[in-house]
Amino acid sequence: MALPGKKVCFITGGSGRLGSEVAFSLAQSGYSVFLTYNKSEEKAEETLNNILSFSPESKMAQCDVSKVPDIEEAFRFFAEHFNRLDLLITSASNFYSTTLPDVTEGEWHSLVDTNLKGTFFTMQAGAKLMTGQPFVSRIITMTDISADLVWKNFTPYTASKTAVQHITKVFAKVFAPKILVNSIAPGTVTINPEWSDGPEDELSKHIPLQRIGEPADIMEAIMFLTRSNYVTGQVITVDGGRILH
Repeated sequence: MALPGKKVCFITGGSGRLGSEVAFSLAQSGYSVFLTYNKSEEKAEETLNNILSFSPESKMAQCDVSKVPDIEEAFRFFAEHFNRLDLLITSASNFYSTTLPDVTEGEWHSLVDTNLKGTFFTMQAGAKLMTGQPFVSRIITMTDISADLVWKNFTPYTASKTAVQHITKVFAKVFAPKILVNSIAPGTVTINPEWSDGPEDELSKHIPLQRIGEPADIMEAIMFLTRSNYVTGQVITVDGGRILH
């Protein structure tokens, strides 16, 4: 059980490249952390082990967020170990290219069910816990600058991220003032093999600040949102100015 008064964060996709860094940083910042993973159990265990030295009460659970029963089970397990929820971060996401006109139904479901449906039902489950608490809590969705761009080979992915930004605003309106709900839209933070732009030095040419982002850049935005009491329904872009290109 979390220590009395100690803030608790529930983060999906805690074994991912960015999610694991965010989970670790939150533990260093004084949060108890509950992280979920889908298939990367070894990476999740590594992340949890790194967290435990700062937050020994932290836990993890397997959860395929594309399946609502998995989400419900994860929250049941969470409630067995924690008696509060201060921060929910939806970091679980699928990302790969899909080329028109050959997008398959399976690809659509893989991307949209994880990125959109999974985010929605995770937010809904978290909001149910948060509304009964005697303090203001926060939800942060992780989206993408692609929601404001036109990437011709990523249609299901970008559609899902655009929709997540919309539901973020709806949740913010519905659950104010008890829950502050915002989205962070990163640019390139870590190099993904799916990127076709080129290696890091080539990518940097498209970014006015002339470097790809680091997890610390995203954490600064997260920590801002955890401290602010007057920001909700917003999408904060953290991309070094790439969207201006």
